[in-house]
Amino acid sequence: MQQALSRASRGFTLLELLVVIVIIGLLAGYVAPRYFSQVGKAEGRMAQAQIDALEKALETYRLDVGNYPSSQQGLNALVQAPSGVQRWQGPYLRKAVPLDPWANAYQYRYPGQRGDYDLWSWGRDGALGGQGEDADIVNW
Repeated sequence: MQQALSRASRGFTLLELLVVIVIIGLLAGYVAPRYFSQVGKAEGRMAQAQIDALEKALETYRLDVGNYPSSQQGLNALVQAPSGVQRWQGPYLRKAVPLDPWANAYQYRYPGQRGDYDLWSWGRDGALGGQGEDADIVNW
């Protein structure tokens, strides 16, 4: 009995600790890629949701003012009344115009080349084109 107590009080052996570390490493190697791939997909979905919200605000702006903000006025026209606009009844967003999930400004162009206006995010890479998480998030 005395020998069993003294062995238990000594703690773990180096081999036992190494086995536990290897098991934790294997679990992390299996779980981490799955987790981080979901984070990338979630960022894309968040960007699409923000674009949808901006589109609703732009539509409300158009109904009040009669047209969409110009490219020069940009999305800030949804928060602050642009000079020379008479029927502005905003703000059309509760907070400032958000950045995309990758901390870049959303791109806006009026008149649009693909619709009444173009609204998009360049994606994770911040550049035109790309695939997967680097793909552009667009409203057209």
